Amino acid sequence: MNYKIQISKSVEELSEQFAQLLIHKINNYKDHFHIALSGGSTPKSIFEYLAAYHKTTIDWNKIKYFWGDERCVPPTDSESNYKMANDALLSKLQISASNIFRIEGESNPTDEAKRYSELIAKILPQKNELPRFDIIMLGLGEDGHTASIFPNQKSLLSSDKIYATAVHPATEQIRITLTGKVLNNASTVVFIATGKNKSKVVDEIINQKENYKNYPASFINPQNGELYWLLDNAAASQIEKSKSEVKK
Repeated sequence: MNYKIQISKSVEELSEQFAQLLIHKINNYKDHFHIALSGGSTPKSIFEYLAAYHKTTIDWNKIKYFWGDERCVPPTDSESNYKMANDALLSKLQISASNIFRIEGESNPTDEAKRYSELIAKILPQKNELPRFDIIMLGLGEDGHTASIFPNQKSLLSSDKIYATAVHPATEQIRITLTGKVLNNASTVVFIATGKNKSKVVDEIINQKENYKNYPASFINPQNGELYWLLDNAAASQIEKSKSEVKK
């Protein structure tokens, strides 16, 4: 696994790391920049930070906004990834509505996965006969899931679909998610993890320990792109412990 790890002392520092990465990438593009946003509490903090401190330092209208996954709920629902990103970031910026492409979680899941896949295929540039995102933000579950690809649905990693339906193993909530081939076709993938509760799975994936192959996130490694891990001290604590054990 080829990757770059950046460890921050706080969520604010991590948010600035993400901001600088985004600025660097956008500055290298003349045309529109395509990003897939993530849900979750840490991305929410990042979005709020960007809205507060980078409202004018980033050309927000150069970006086209998509989502890596979405819960099948209306856009007004508190569980909607679109609602979270819109409330925390998008609504606070002067972004053209034509640049925002939400997954319609209120629609029939199968039909919406097909519609959104066709939309992505039409708008995004292609590489390896697949759509290519410039940046995909990804979270990490304690069970090793990422986007909405869960350990009991690893077939989504090799699916030929762009987006597909998934089912949360505990709540049975239906979701729509990017699949593995498109995730691994991105120019840049950024895993974002904070908190002590993520430290074990982070260590196992990065150091390929124990049952790491049970974790869908361990299969995300863009072959023709870059992989970043943005972690806080707590999420990285087991990695540092592993390094110390090796030195002994």
